[in-house]
Amino acid sequence: MAGNAVINLKNVDVYQQKHLVLTNVNLNIDKGEFVFLIGQTGSGKSSLLKIIYGDLHIGNGEGSVAGFDLKKLAIRDVPYLRRKLGIVFQDFQLLTDRTIEKNLEFVLKSTGWTDKNLIQERIKDVLEKVGLRSKIRKMPHEISGGEQQRVVIARALLNNPEIILADEPTGNLDPDTSEEIVMLLKQISQGGTAVLMATHDYHIIRTFPSRIIKCESGVVHEDATIG
Repeated sequence: MAGNAVINLKNVDVYQQKHLVLTNVNLNIDKGEFVFLIGQTGSGKSSLLKIIYGDLHIGNGEGSVAGFDLKKLAIRDVPYLRRKLGIVFQDFQLLTDRTIEKNLEFVLKSTGWTDKNLIQERIKDVLEKVGLRSKIRKMPHEISGGEQQRVVIARALLNNPEIILADEPTGNLDPDTSEEIVMLLKQISQGGTAVLMATHDYHIIRTFPSRIIKCESGVVHEDATIG
């Protein structure tokens, strides 16, 4: 299955400054896989995500993400790695002074898209995928929290990522809306994009059974369970 791996870490030590946060991490996530990431605050979840999107360098060990060798990753290469990733945070980080369409257009232009027609097509395509084509002219404050998170997911899909990293994407949403967002992320994974979702919400994990990775006591458990 190694040929399908979009995230592969072998014997990796993770440091924040000089502090060892996680030791001897072995992690393999395949194309199209949906995986939960759990662990208490301070257990290293955020540090693990930072390794994956190139915000932290790996210490010992080796790793690859979306075809990039993390050991050889230069600062100038990080933006190219991140184009292969879609990142979804708990706080939506939408630009409040422009429409949904202009939010998405801003990302495309900043990642090298220049053809107006292709930009328009791509925006409509990703909004269709998240069920928000009709909201294209709305401002962020004119739509609900769940709809704003769908826009964030649409934004994450713009450059056809191989992996979506979702860090507590349902943290600010009510239970029903949370389930809708996870269902959407599961659908996206079924289309071939790997999804790694960090969450504290055990109800969600029980409702949508999937592989669980757990950070605990400086160690990453690749196949964990919840009580």
